[in-house]
Amino acid sequence: MFYVIEGYDGTDVLAARLAARSAHLARLEALRDAGRLLLAGPCPAIDSEDPGPAGFSGSVVIAAFGSLEEAQDWAAADPYVDAGVYARVQVRPFRKVLP
Repeated sequence: MFYVIEGYDGTDVLAARLAARSAHLARLEALRDAGRLLLAGPCPAIDSEDPGPAGFSGSVVIAAFGSLEEAQDWAAADPYVDAGVYARVQVRPFRKVLP
């Protein structure tokens, strides 16, 4: 089943986000390579593809896991969590309808 993982950035964490980005992306690439990643990406803090110093308000990942607990464990081990980027993380089941 798919799960949506929403990470919400804390205040003034752009430098920490950039420092942890390569480790964060490596985990996403592993999901992609296993055929489990539906989509992933950051949410700009302003209405712009490149928010510059405004940074991001968080990230969204939708991926397949065997259970809600497995998705929660995966999310808890994210490098952005370890680096203090995310102030909180929410994990919910997701049912893809379209496309």
